[in-house]
Amino acid sequence: MSFTSSRSVFTRSWRALPVAVALALGLSACASSSSTPAAASSSGTTVVDVGAHSNGAATETPISVPVVASIRAELPKSILASGQLVIGEGALPAGSPPLAYVGDDQKTLTGSEPDIGRLVAAVFGLTPVITNATWDNLFVGIDSGRTDVGFSNITDTEQRQEKYDFASYRQDNLAFEVLKSSSWNFDGNYENLAGQTVAVGSGTNQEKILLQWQSQLKAQGKTLTVKYYPDENSTELALSSGKITAYFAPNPEIAYHITQVSKTTNPTRNAGKFSGAGATLQGLIAATTKKGDGLAKPLADAINYLIQHGQYAKWLAAYNLSNEAVATSLVNPPGLPLSNS
Repeated sequence: MSFTSSRSVFTRSWRALPVAVALALGLSACASSSSTPAAASSSGTTVVDVGAHSNGAATETPISVPVVASIRAELPKSILASGQLVIGEGALPAGSPPLAYVGDDQKTLTGSEPDIGRLVAAVFGLTPVITNATWDNLFVGIDSGRTDVGFSNITDTEQRQEKYDFASYRQDNLAFEVLKSSSWNFDGNYENLAGQTVAVGSGTNQEKILLQWQSQLKAQGKTLTVKYYPDENSTELALSSGKITAYFAPNPEIAYHITQVSKTTNPTRNAGKFSGAGATLQGLIAATTKKGDGLAKPLADAINYLIQHGQYAKWLAAYNLSNEAVATSLVNPPGLPLSNS
């Protein structure tokens, strides 16, 4: 971290902070956190190095973010007093590019999720402290108050709204990956799947949606062949060899793979997206806090500041996730219904 000052602006430069791999007793045995946090400032500008150590999953992009005093003033007094925003990730044990994972320096927690947390902390004028845990222990941390907010690809659902408050920041989308040479497109219409062969992960939300479409097509006298493969490598081999038309998976996973194979002999592309909540509701990914803790509104206001002033678009573009942009961050928007949670 470096500090430079001028007459009118105090500028900080925050690269992604290393993750201390230290195990302790209790729940901390399932979590790790950033070592020595950067000093916080209630004014000035922070340069967040988005995509640092991303190992090709992102285009490294320095993004300048000023402290916004009016939004900072909304924060709970306890968080202001701490000078830190403790940001939770649920990426243990292996991580999930491009969302959250250990970077190419083998110690930095990088990805789209910790980076949006760092950008929001910069709006607040707080030091971002990134903690990493298993998925279950991410929520234990929020429940206990040890973690202020989860930025970890968490879907807003009616069930979760019983315990948590949300500030949305990305669409929750599924996508179809096809060879770049393919002319097939989804175009938001399941009938375009007639006669195609599509791979999907077993037991997933996208499998449920795909099998519904298969049944609807069957009722029309049309076919949709669904294929299953034991791992991502075998799925991608089937795609590159022409055994399947498309792979139906979470949009960030597709975006990451497209980036990884862009310079190979079999580049791929996104052939269309679909809401993870189904046809009647746009699913949303949201910053997640303990219900009633007073943090959801300032989080939404900070995200909206980033949307309105261009930093948000740069962050999405760095991770090839521009097709998941939201126009506005909302507090507790309609969530995935209990019947589909």
